[in-house]
Parts: sequence; C-alpha cells; structure tokens
Amino acid sequence: MSAYYKPDLGIDPDSPFARDGDGKLSRRAFWLDMSDRSMILAMTQGLGMALTADEKRAHLADIGRDHLIDDICVQEILPPEVETEGDVVDADESPFQD
Repeated sequence: MSAYYKPDLGIDPDSPFARDGDGKLSRRAFWLDMSDRSMILAMTQGLGMALTADEKRAHLADIGRDHLIDDICVQEILPPEVETEGDVVDADESPFQD
C-alpha cells in the first residue's frame, strides 16, 4: 500500500485527506472538482503543503492526477562540489569566495 498522508481526525475530522477503513479517500469529490491549477496551489501552498513528497505522489496517483507530480513535487538541485588540493569542498564553502 502507498504511503498516504494520515491526518489527525481528532483535530480535523473534516480533513480532505481522510480515508475510510479500506483506505479509500472519503472526500474524493473535493479533489476531483479541482482544476489542475487549483490542485497545484492546494498541494504546494495550501492544504497539502505539509505533506512529504511521497505522500503527495501517492495522493496524486490515487486521484488520477499523476501528470501533476512534476509540478508539485519539485526536486531540489544541489550545487556541485568543488575539489581543491585533494580536498572536496562544498561549493557554498569554497575558499575562493570572499
């Protein structure tokens, strides 16, 4: 089974992420009625902001919005490491910077 987000229903019993005993999304219509743009905003700046990338991917796949995963689950690009005199130095800590 996928790693779905499990909201605290004691705090938020009407959570749109709530699932029934079989693991089915209880408020599926809430999500299916959203446009793609609204879904991106909800998952990046609204209700889904606190979810992990894996939880977002599982949720999007469950509601048939797999095509939005790249827009919502943005991967962080790390700066390259710089090698100086045999030592590997993180680019942010380069001895060549003032």
